[in-house]
Amino acid sequence: MPFVHPFMAIIGYLSLTLAAAYSVLTLVALVAWRFRRKADHWDAPPPVSVLKPLCGAEPGLYESLLSYCRQDYPQYQIVFGLRDPADPAHAVVKRIVDAFPHLPVTIVVNPQLHGSNCKVSNLINMLPHVAHDFIVMADSDSLVGPDYLATVMAPLADEGVGLVTCLYRGIPTPSVWSRLGAMYINEWYMPSVLLAWLFGHASYVSGQTVCLRRRTLQRIGGLPALANHLADDYRLGELVRKLGLRIAVSHYRVATENHEPSFDSVARHELRWMRTLRVLRPRSFCWIFPTFSAPLATLGLLLAAAATSLSASALLLFGATMLARLILYVVPRFRASRPLLSDLWLLPVRDLFLCWLWWQSFFTSQVTWRGATFDVDPDGIMHRLV
Repeated sequence: MPFVHPFMAIIGYLSLTLAAAYSVLTLVALVAWRFRRKADHWDAPPPVSVLKPLCGAEPGLYESLLSYCRQDYPQYQIVFGLRDPADPAHAVVKRIVDAFPHLPVTIVVNPQLHGSNCKVSNLINMLPHVAHDFIVMADSDSLVGPDYLATVMAPLADEGVGLVTCLYRGIPTPSVWSRLGAMYINEWYMPSVLLAWLFGHASYVSGQTVCLRRRTLQRIGGLPALANHLADDYRLGELVRKLGLRIAVSHYRVATENHEPSFDSVARHELRWMRTLRVLRPRSFCWIFPTFSAPLATLGLLLAAAATSLSASALLLFGATMLARLILYVVPRFRASRPLLSDLWLLPVRDLFLCWLWWQSFFTSQVTWRGATFDVDPDGIMHRLV
């Protein structure tokens, strides 16, 4: 049919343009983030309570928890929370207590559930043991330096800031599945967050770090307001913004150990994350395909080549996309222990796997989290199935 080739060419060039535009803007966001102004600091930093909800002893847990006990901060308390005294994380926490006898540490073991989100239930059980008016909630797998608390607390010196959160980077364990999972965080999710930040979106909140005042938490109805939400961190940020307070993203980047023992493990985790994104942004989620820049550019090049002879502009757009994608691959590996190009063969696998997960997320409302299966309704509320 005569109109087919022109139509293919239009789709091809449109795909190339979208892929190149996204790729270049992502690099602009990375550079802009690196040169952003740092937050003010406290002259006299206030005491803070650090809440660490635990479930299981993932690899590197002891080192991660240890890093929170070595903070260059004048006064802080750590509260560890577990739901089961037989949890292997309990033994790890006891080692921490023995290693730091002079640090105010509280261990809370309480199986009470307050909703379908077990992590939030754990945090609710920990709250009565909080000693200070500033609270930091941080996931168990995060690894930080001694300047962490001072840095993430700094934006709260501004009374207009209601919550502070952090970007993070995945540090994989040696398995190929762990390396594939870390690429999701470092080369797709975090760059997407930075691009949204570049355009002024202020909805990002990560459970890797949530720092806020106790009175702010009380004003939103406390943690029970999050007890049934899949994206509890996002919901918390939403409620804080409704108070007229800002969310600050600290310039501190947390490291998190990414351990995926099998393909099934990484697929379950990433499908849950994709499903979460779909719940949070049901309309725009359909249109995130430009973020799959390399596959989109490849498709565009093939369509353009099938319709007409390739022009210099098509090759230029394709080259710009691939160069930007390679930069996103290289940047997180500058300080890594593995050779820089050792995982280059995973790059096309990673990008195609991402496309498959996005497609799959449209056909399920179920997620698997910590061994339990939930159905997630359109409002992001979890209903336990198994």
